[in-house]
Amino acid sequence: MGLSEKDFGPDPLIEFSRWLDKAVKEAGQPNPNAMTLCTVGEDGWPQGRIVLLKGHDAAGFVFYTNSRSEKGQALAAHPRAELVFHWDKLGRQVRARGEVQPLSAAETLAYFVSRPRGSRLAAWASQQSQAVESREAMEARLVEQERRFTDKEVEPPPHWWGYRLRPWRVEFWQEGAFRFHDRFAYTRDGAAWKFTRLYP
Repeated sequence: MGLSEKDFGPDPLIEFSRWLDKAVKEAGQPNPNAMTLCTVGEDGWPQGRIVLLKGHDAAGFVFYTNSRSEKGQALAAHPRAELVFHWDKLGRQVRARGEVQPLSAAETLAYFVSRPRGSRLAAWASQQSQAVESREAMEARLVEQERRFTDKEVEPPPHWWGYRLRPWRVEFWQEGAFRFHDRFAYTRDGAAWKFTRLYP
């Protein structure tokens, strides 16, 4: 049974919430909030990697990373990206494209302190995307941070923060028989959204 235009409302962020909720309950995936983050590097080459969605609301999609990492540098050079969610068992995919902005320090701190202590220490220990000579060297840096923060609260490193992708295009895809899929795209049109069915 295919999708109809009547299956969608006027707001793609509300529709995304419905699809993600279904994925959480039915996809059978350990991380239904996993998404491919696609950026363009300083050198103009495309980059893609899996990250976890950590929040979403009417303003957009939220994730966190080291700003000195490959993706952090890419977003500094070209502050726009696309997110791709794929729930194979549901035969569904969502793409969201838009501008990316850093979160406030308060928003970043609120999420950081909710992480396990080990993850907070790892954020200090990791020189994300940089070359390292061995696993032992990585573990030594982690031990160093464990000693540094003994009996202390672990606050976020100054180079670690959150980002919000504010979408101007959101596409919903559902698998169809014989590759004849259903695709619907919302595109920002001023304060409203334009809704269009696309050929597969």
